[in-house]
Amino acid sequence: MKSLPLNLKIGFAVTLAFVLIALFAPWIAPMSPLEQDLYGGLAGPGSDHLLGQDRLGRDMLSRIAYGARISLFVGLVVTVVSVTVGSLIGATAGYAGGRVDDFVMRVCDVFLAFPGILLAIAIMAVTGPSISNVMLALCLMGWTSYARLARGQTLSLKEREFIKAAIAMGASHPRIVFRHILPNIAAPLTVEATFGVASAIVAEAGLSFLGLGAQPPYPSLGSMLAEGRQFILVAPHLIMFPGAVIMLVVMGVNFFGDGIRDWLDPKRHARGDS
Repeated sequence: MKSLPLNLKIGFAVTLAFVLIALFAPWIAPMSPLEQDLYGGLAGPGSDHLLGQDRLGRDMLSRIAYGARISLFVGLVVTVVSVTVGSLIGATAGYAGGRVDDFVMRVCDVFLAFPGILLAIAIMAVTGPSISNVMLALCLMGWTSYARLARGQTLSLKEREFIKAAIAMGASHPRIVFRHILPNIAAPLTVEATFGVASAIVAEAGLSFLGLGAQPPYPSLGSMLAEGRQFILVAPHLIMFPGAVIMLVVMGVNFFGDGIRDWLDPKRHARGDS
């Protein structure tokens, strides 16, 4: 068995660290993320507060740990829903062909015609700011990429001999889609999903930065950046640490996705690369 690619190892380590911080935030955080200390507002890193305090004296380490929970939750939920819906729609459209395929692709084209973040802002303007509405908006604009990928994979797959054999044996169309097509297109969808998690985290941070995500006093990495931007010259730690966490998480997840893609690449195994 060949060794795992280096980018997969690095990405897995960084992603696992982020997941553990998010899951064990109540034990990692030294205090409540909502506990205020007005006398310590804007204080820099120290022995009592390793990452400093925000303008209301709340512990930055605690708020980042709990903000990571929101980012992870949004990233996973949006990706799971988008992959499930998009792959089902795309596989059905590619297998059915004809008018069904044309209709689904034109719907995808309509969604893709709008810049994603602007479409999300428009949806949020109607539904109102909250984490649940952020996830709804990101799911509504995130399924299209998976649908197009699943449809393209299905178009090439349905011409294979084992699909034609299943049809000749009288297998129903739903059985062919669920038992023969979806399992065989799972690998590229999995790779795409890892990048989707990173995209969802960045999108959630962007919407929270604009005040459309988690509402005060609950912490979010994006809202922490928004709160700290006015104190960038006197307390740079307010944006430095949340920004660094977002950068590391996105980098780690992208490395993880690149590593999975390299690991699943049959050409790599044929060359005998390590």
